Amino acid sequence: MMRITRSDISEMHPRDVKIITKMLYLNMSSPISLPVTEIKGRISREEALDILRKTDLLTLGFLADEMRKRLHQDNIVTFVVDRNINYTNVCINKCRFCAFYREKDSPDAYILSKDELFRKIEETLEQGGTQILIQGGLHPDLSLEFYTDMLQSIKARFEINIHGFSPPEIQHIASRAGKSVRETLSILRDSGLDSIPGGGAEILSDRIRQLISPKKIRKDKWLEVMEEAHGLGMRTTATMMFGTFEREEDIIEHLDAIRSLQDRTGGFTAFIPWTFQPGNTEIEALKRNSRYNRFNRATAVDYLRVLAFSRLYLDNIKNIQASWVTQGLKVAQVALRFGANDFGSTMLEENVVRAAGVSYRVSKEDIINAISSAGFRAAQRDTYYNILRFF
Repeated sequence: MMRITRSDISEMHPRDVKIITKMLYLNMSSPISLPVTEIKGRISREEALDILRKTDLLTLGFLADEMRKRLHQDNIVTFVVDRNINYTNVCINKCRFCAFYREKDSPDAYILSKDELFRKIEETLEQGGTQILIQGGLHPDLSLEFYTDMLQSIKARFEINIHGFSPPEIQHIASRAGKSVRETLSILRDSGLDSIPGGGAEILSDRIRQLISPKKIRKDKWLEVMEEAHGLGMRTTATMMFGTFEREEDIIEHLDAIRSLQDRTGGFTAFIPWTFQPGNTEIEALKRNSRYNRFNRATAVDYLRVLAFSRLYLDNIKNIQASWVTQGLKVAQVALRFGANDFGSTMLEENVVRAAGVSYRVSKEDIINAISSAGFRAAQRDTYYNILRFF
């Protein structure tokens, strides 16, 4: 198998990345090196394991790139200008993979004030932003009224899409309010919530969730929120964080759950896979424990492999995002030839991954240049993948 590390690619000039992706594409186009050049029909769950385990990286990349081209024939790669706003870092879940959360009585604990929230939104709008991604920990004291007031106050002042509150947050808000998930979502939507991010999925395998986040909602509760949101006409994204203790079977279980729900509802706008960053987390400290000795930190090659396979398996989700936040700009460029058609967000602010010691920061111009130098036409989009302008 070809070996590519993140450090190899991160040292390259953008034009070299373009050359590399072209070389990969040409190599992948060779019928001599590739015994499999197409996948006919939908990949079954039974077939998936063999494909993920046994297909070489370049073959997966070639097939994923071909599928991307069929779905996106205009050679456009999109991105959104937005900001991640974390309204609190207090969280009762205390996930073992998270370096961001704090106890309620921690000196670093906070709840964002409205003044600070509004300032962040104003800055986002000044830079051409069209959405805010607003998420936080599961604070034990915040009521449903806290969230509705926050949403209403934003909408009263700003014209911006609120992409907010992951499924664990929705379940927590509903539980504290004594309401059903559907009723809670209806109230939040009527207060100004526009769409829902796919956070809190990690791996949708309860075996893995018990290892990395034993206090967090289980797979069925995450899926419940998304299905109810779709039933109300709301659009959501789906995500996957891998590179902890999962096996290939767990990845397939996750993708199959997403694909099955999308078959029923059609409510997912995009899928975003990214890799776990272990710095400053409990998992980093637990790796020496025999119970956790199957820790498999994902490399850039692992990322590209899973990304490409996701593009192939999720045949009913049109958009796949590259994760420059965890992989860096250069690997994200290569990802555009491994199935990704979207560069994600400018993320004018990002705190959760940064807390784990990973801090890639890029500007809108960096994203535009990265897309262009990889051979694509850059376009700014909105939350729903409507194109706003070309570059």
